[in-house]
Amino acid sequence: MSFIVTTDSGCDLPLNLLNENNIYPIAFSYESGGEIFTDTMNNEDYHDFYQRMREGAVPKTSQLNSYAFVEFWRPLLEKNLPIVHISLGSGVSGTWNSGVEAGRELLEEGGHPPVYVIDSTLCSTGYGMLALEAARMRDRGQSASECVEWLEKNKINVNTWYTTDELLYLRRSGRCSRASAAIGTALKICPILNLDAQGHLIVQERVRGLKKTISRIHEIIGDTVIDPSEQTLYICHSDIPEQAREFGEALKEEFGFKDVFYTYIGTIIGANCGPGLMAAFYFGKPRTMKGYIAGA
Repeated sequence: MSFIVTTDSGCDLPLNLLNENNIYPIAFSYESGGEIFTDTMNNEDYHDFYQRMREGAVPKTSQLNSYAFVEFWRPLLEKNLPIVHISLGSGVSGTWNSGVEAGRELLEEGGHPPVYVIDSTLCSTGYGMLALEAARMRDRGQSASECVEWLEKNKINVNTWYTTDELLYLRRSGRCSRASAAIGTALKICPILNLDAQGHLIVQERVRGLKKTISRIHEIIGDTVIDPSEQTLYICHSDIPEQAREFGEALKEEFGFKDVFYTYIGTIIGANCGPGLMAAFYFGKPRTMKGYIAGA
């Protein structure tokens, strides 16, 4: 290996897939019912996590601190290889900044290879895609600096579209006001959420009815995807596997994606969105600060 690839458990890829690709994840924790839990990156545990939310649990997450990163990276640096870390975006969490502080601390110690901390400007499987690509570059023998250059150039091209017809959990997390949630629920309005160029979560559109919302997402993907036949479509969900598979297979059939990978939304995003969310991730036109602009 020419370098080591690390990420965090918010990348929402199964632990066994990361292990197969020699990607090392640092795990987030969350609090629920007065207990502290560590993210296991296991789909069966995620099902239980969402079931507890349906029963009234309100989990709380916290960002990783610099000490956790130092302790995570220190034994890996004994391999005497640079580390490329793909982080949850700074637009939704302060974790990236903690990683930068930890990297600076290790640099000041001296005697270590460099640690490159990438602000993915993404959340969930969006930066999991980047971690997998970094591992492929490593396996092809490319250098850490080449990998960092590619990541910084191409992260803007990862597109993501989320939707849900359950607004209760977005209201609980503060992503949606009580009044908006009540009106939206009454009128069966579903938000289409995405990320701007800097990784801030935005409500792109509001559509009445889930069927029409999914149809609208198809239209947007058709206008933004690039070379679908050459890439994998990633679909993640918060405990609605059948609905997510229907969503993914329809997109694959319409646009000709090479294949589809299905995975759970983990505890970091899940604590804020609750059960019922699904999202599509793919490479396409660059994200902008204004979100999606038809025909742009």
